[in-house]
Amino acid sequence: MKSIFCLPLLSVLLLSAEGREPKESDNDVIYDESRIPAYDLPPLLVGPDGKTITNAHAWETVRRPQLLALFSNLLYGRVPKPQHLLTQTYELVNENPEFMEGKATRKDVKIHFRNAKGHLSMHILVFVPNNATKPVPAFLKHSFNNTQGDDFDASSERPGMIRCGWPLGDFFDRGYGFCAVYQQDLVSHNETEFLKSVHKLFYPEGQSFPKAHEWGVLATCAWGAMRAMDYLETDDTIDHTRVAIMGHSKMGKATLWTAAQDERFALAISAQSGCAGAALWRRKSGETLKKMVTRFPYWLCRNAWKFMEQEDDLPVDQHMLLACIAPRPVYVHSSVDDTWADSRGEYLSAYHASPVYQLYEKKALENVAQPEPGKPIIESHVGYHTREGGHSINPYDWKCFLDFADYHFNS
Repeated sequence: MKSIFCLPLLSVLLLSAEGREPKESDNDVIYDESRIPAYDLPPLLVGPDGKTITNAHAWETVRRPQLLALFSNLLYGRVPKPQHLLTQTYELVNENPEFMEGKATRKDVKIHFRNAKGHLSMHILVFVPNNATKPVPAFLKHSFNNTQGDDFDASSERPGMIRCGWPLGDFFDRGYGFCAVYQQDLVSHNETEFLKSVHKLFYPEGQSFPKAHEWGVLATCAWGAMRAMDYLETDDTIDHTRVAIMGHSKMGKATLWTAAQDERFALAISAQSGCAGAALWRRKSGETLKKMVTRFPYWLCRNAWKFMEQEDDLPVDQHMLLACIAPRPVYVHSSVDDTWADSRGEYLSAYHASPVYQLYEKKALENVAQPEPGKPIIESHVGYHTREGGHSINPYDWKCFLDFADYHFNS
């Protein structure tokens, strides 16, 4: 049955396609640190029975499963079991061993999903450096760029880069592969119907819209990245035990939910993910749950709507999501001028996730004070940097991401 909720849909018609930037009507947004409301974070290391979690085993068997269930049912949405057997097959569409003047091999791969309800496919790109010893570690990026477009062609003007500006040559020089997954292959950017998306393959007879606790757009993107990882496990040129999942902005949000659920990803990098990403809900700084739901009502599941302007009633906050990635390394990136994403809230989330890493005797963030721009924290299982500038990934950011991966994959 379709949702009868219509107010957010009326609002979303008035927004731009991206919708990330604040609007003139956002005069109620908090950017001033002195205006942040007082809040208490839900305790990270207290189990459902009220007992303190004191070791990694109790975290893994008691607290982490509880937190993942809460995030799934209340914020991102659960992926239901398909009512008809779903098959997943791989098709190598094209292979080019001379990519970027022979630096790498590019593979175009289609992942096909079929059952009695229909067929859908996603197009992923896999780049493998030719001169590196195989199998290679790799980055898997949640991408805004269409993997079937020319953004992934080698740039004729900027050596070592592809047209969209990503420095893939630097990845190849350091011995990394690279995989891109397009965010809209399985679900539209601002899906409001869920009739043409991958959801249709999961509906039982009579259902035509996700239930209030079922997957929204971000959870769908996360599911797609996990299916790309399924493929990487079959590719003997990729070391699937050393795959870093990363994403920026909306895709940084999806990255953290992907990594929290799927322990096959060895490392996670969240770039300027903000609300529903690394930033703490309870700070209500920059983008808030209300702003997100008004613009993009179905990025999260419909249960999340209950907590609009009631974030303190959430039994979780985003430091808990980062903690669910432990003991695998996680890196958070912010920037000074990206106030919509609340860089302070992103750092505090990483800081407050650190006690779980300490259960594993892993180095994490020890100082509540945010580091100055240009002083990255690399040699830690919880890494972080902020820089001057706005909402983007620039060459300095890429270098920090690679340095963090080098430290953990090659040490």
